[in-house]
Amino acid sequence: MPRLNPQATILGPKIAKHLVSAHKAVAGSTLPMATIELVNIRASQINGCGGCLDMHTKEALHAGETPLRVNLVAAWRETTVFTDAERAVLELTEQCTRFADGTGVTDDVWETAAKHYNEEELTALVCQIALINAFNRMMVTFQQPGGNYQPGQLG
Repeated sequence: MPRLNPQATILGPKIAKHLVSAHKAVAGSTLPMATIELVNIRASQINGCGGCLDMHTKEALHAGETPLRVNLVAAWRETTVFTDAERAVLELTEQCTRFADGTGVTDDVWETAAKHYNEEELTALVCQIALINAFNRMMVTFQQPGGNYQPGQLG
């Protein structure tokens, strides 16, 4: 049962509008949507956000991602279905999401990502990782459940 519906408050929609606007800036970058959704899925898995996983797995499939790849994101290291560039993004996502573990983003992980992405794309990646982590933290705290999202429902 959700603790509260932030969209039913005065502040919730205002905050959401700005976060969604920031996401739209990232979506307008040269990063493929499949890459953005991989970031969203992996961070949401780490953070245990059912609502975000519901949304982003469905959006990834709707955008043409394969069920196999969506199902294997959590075990990406043990698979053959992700490119070197995608592996770099997934590792960067994990390190950016797990700051509390004390390592931050290592130089090796950053340098690997920088081999595949230019400065604009790296900026977009780090911003998307920050955004999905913000959404995850709000959704988990408010206990927003997953299961009923329809692709495209939030525009």
